[in-house]
Amino acid sequence: MTKPLTAVSPSPVPAFHIMTKPAGAICNLDCHYCYFLSKEMLYPGSRFRMADALLETFIQQHIEAQHTPEVTFAWQGGEPTLLGLDFFQRVIHYQQKHAKPGQTLHNTLQTNGTLLDDDWCRFFKVHNFLVGISFDGPEAQHNAYRVNKGGAGSFSQVIRGWRLLVAHGVAYNVLCTIHAANQDDPLEVYRFCRDELKAQFIQFIPIVERTTPQILPLAERGWRQQEEGERPLYTQSGTSVTRRSVNAEKYGRFLMAIFDEWVRHDVGQVYVQLFDVALGAWLGQPGGLCIFAPTCGQALALEHNGDLFSCDHFVEPDYLLGNIQSDHLLTLVASDRQRQFGQNKLDSLPNTCRTCQVRFACHGGCPKDRFIHTPDGEPGLNYLCAGYKAFFNHVDRPMTIMANLLRQRRAPAEIMTLIAVEDQKQLQQAVARAGRNDPCPCGSGRKVKQCHGR
Repeated sequence: MTKPLTAVSPSPVPAFHIMTKPAGAICNLDCHYCYFLSKEMLYPGSRFRMADALLETFIQQHIEAQHTPEVTFAWQGGEPTLLGLDFFQRVIHYQQKHAKPGQTLHNTLQTNGTLLDDDWCRFFKVHNFLVGISFDGPEAQHNAYRVNKGGAGSFSQVIRGWRLLVAHGVAYNVLCTIHAANQDDPLEVYRFCRDELKAQFIQFIPIVERTTPQILPLAERGWRQQEEGERPLYTQSGTSVTRRSVNAEKYGRFLMAIFDEWVRHDVGQVYVQLFDVALGAWLGQPGGLCIFAPTCGQALALEHNGDLFSCDHFVEPDYLLGNIQSDHLLTLVASDRQRQFGQNKLDSLPNTCRTCQVRFACHGGCPKDRFIHTPDGEPGLNYLCAGYKAFFNHVDRPMTIMANLLRQRRAPAEIMTLIAVEDQKQLQQAVARAGRNDPCPCGSGRKVKQCHGR
């Protein structure tokens, strides 16, 4: 093991999150929209496997840097299961070796699910891993862009991995990216996650492939689909987006359709990350998710060789903070450079956003998506602004109701009863206004006299 480094911090830093990529960008799939696949170009000739000594150094430093009773390790990629089960058995060994007395350690792992087997799932269950598994909806939507090295859809492989997680009782959540292939099917996607995958925790992540006109034709083919010599390194630059990217307005409608279903049927049963974060904002607790916090900088990315970057979305040379083999993790996290990275989110917020009525919930969104102009011509508006604004305004009343319920120490799920009463009243009024031979307002497709008008 390398000699321990002393943590030097000019002042305490808030709790922070590290997305650890022990296999770098290496993956057994070739998802067309995966911006991270091209990061392999940053490390030519690398084995893309975190060395044991470095693994122990990271675990020790991460535990030392956190001043909370619970510490979470987040393993991502690429595809982390490519490292093999023995790698994560060593993870557990080093964690047990360096854990502080009374401290609880948690592990999360994000996987495409294709390499899971009984041994993996038994390990996850025994060591209480929370596993995130990636689905983009039902088979057709999923297979549109999530393909294997041969270009074939990966749905059947992923669903097999999911079934193994369920069979072994492993805690899991579903990460679903939203893009051009599924943006028009919100309820189909949501009901698949809820009913078919039995997911209680769901994340919906918008795909925004920002690029430049010069490399847009290459990007359209997928970051790993072109010849070796013409592959671009993906960086957060440019004002163009690929055709795979989600449309801003459609993303807003996607979220609103799912919210309307969720708020009527699933409050307290299904937890959608964005809805939970929004409810926190209505309670006056902004910052539940970095993209909607006033500033950022507490969600960093660690590469397989110990390089620490400002953010998972900015794994590129300009945002390299240093290497944990030379500088302690806490020193890099607390550095002036990282502080400025986080502060830039607030400092660059356009005037349009500063006066927006839903700023308290949005705060301009993720800096990686802030590359269009405001109606006044000011740069720095979020590409997804139209969708976010529509969504946050749409949910204002129900969020206010749920926030008030919580303040009264009542369950937010009570809103479902309130909305059911309102919906029934509105339906009765619509039926009363309709003619007997008109289509029933309930949407059944039958005439009023054969449905609610009877």
